[in-house]
Amino acid sequence: MADDEEPDRPEWAKRLRRERIARNWSQADAVHAMRTFSAVPLPDGLLDQWKRWERGRNRPDEFYRPIIAAALGTVVESIFPSLRPPLQHHTTDELLLIRSGMDTHELVQRIRGSSTDDGTLDALQLTVEQMCCNYVRQDPTVLISEAREWLTRITGLLGDRLTLPQHREVLDSAAWLTLLVGCLQFDGGQYAPAEASRLDALQLGVEAGNATVVGWSHEMRAWFDLTHNRYREVVGAVQAGQAAAPGRSVSVQLFAQEAKAWARMGNHRNATQALEKGRVLLDSLPYPERPDHHFVVDPDKFDFYAMDCYRLMGQDNIAEMHARETIRKTTATDGTSRSPMRRAEAELTLGVVAARRGELDEALRYGHSALAISRRSEPSLLMVGSELARAIDELFPNNPGNRDFRTALAEAVPHSMS
Repeated sequence: MADDEEPDRPEWAKRLRRERIARNWSQADAVHAMRTFSAVPLPDGLLDQWKRWERGRNRPDEFYRPIIAAALGTVVESIFPSLRPPLQHHTTDELLLIRSGMDTHELVQRIRGSSTDDGTLDALQLTVEQMCCNYVRQDPTVLISEAREWLTRITGLLGDRLTLPQHREVLDSAAWLTLLVGCLQFDGGQYAPAEASRLDALQLGVEAGNATVVGWSHEMRAWFDLTHNRYREVVGAVQAGQAAAPGRSVSVQLFAQEAKAWARMGNHRNATQALEKGRVLLDSLPYPERPDHHFVVDPDKFDFYAMDCYRLMGQDNIAEMHARETIRKTTATDGTSRSPMRRAEAELTLGVVAARRGELDEALRYGHSALAISRRSEPSLLMVGSELARAIDELFPNNPGNRDFRTALAEAVPHSMS
């Protein structure tokens, strides 16, 4: 029974069936997995209950939802999302007016006039927060320029007479902006400037006493190392980040980077363990207020992490399922992508799976579709795109279609190929 045969069935019910089929489980197998992950004995008759869940007859309650998520290797909110109003996207001026009563012009005038009261600093933090939320929506060159302008203004504030808490708030804003600039630089293949920004952010985070910023600076190092095939160094960066910011959202992404590194080293056991640690931590955290914030890990991102690891471990059906979930969840109602970089890697994953199944035309179609997405992270796109090219070469050596794809990949990541 395909999902489109019962369009009125709840999405969570369809997801349960997709997860089970991807693992080649019977419904009895799914129930057995639940019993394995439950801390207490589960009642008889659970198989009938699972059948009702897959049909969408009744939604699992708060007792069963985490057990199901654990059995399927994901987080509760990914399968059973809470009802929330649609995410509202505001310009910086709109957000400032809504939450602080001033616009950007007034904020700039206050900063220039050294009016560094708490209201000004609150408005500054809102501005920085919004810029971090614009990471995937705004042209990266423009966003880098804006971030640098604000960093110049913030640097001027540090020369004013500030209380110790105010001084830390200003350093905190500077640290987040510097992290943002570093990520954008690395996306564009500016490796040396990105590393300099990362180190600056690390220092600012230490000075501000912000453990989360310190954790993200180590996560950036892990990302840099991962995309440059320095997998052992990834593990070291993850350990440093975990020591700096244990139990925080950034630690989830640190575990994900570790899992990706272990998977690329062929150590599937360690990759699975790291992924599970991240899953457990993410499931314990509250849903973020701004899931579109670049330095926040939202539950739906776990499908993206898992997709990468399962593809590398050769579990193609599960990788494909997670790739399609990533695309579905990041596609807006108008058909555009809310996370174009996640979509690109998901399409490359579908291309790898197609290549392994001997479907050359389908593999190349997904590959070129991924390269056509304009908002990209060059190092990440090159890393996963090269995996697709290698997969095609293994099964279709010297194929002219793959030569064309490699040429298109090189053109899409010009800075990362040099």
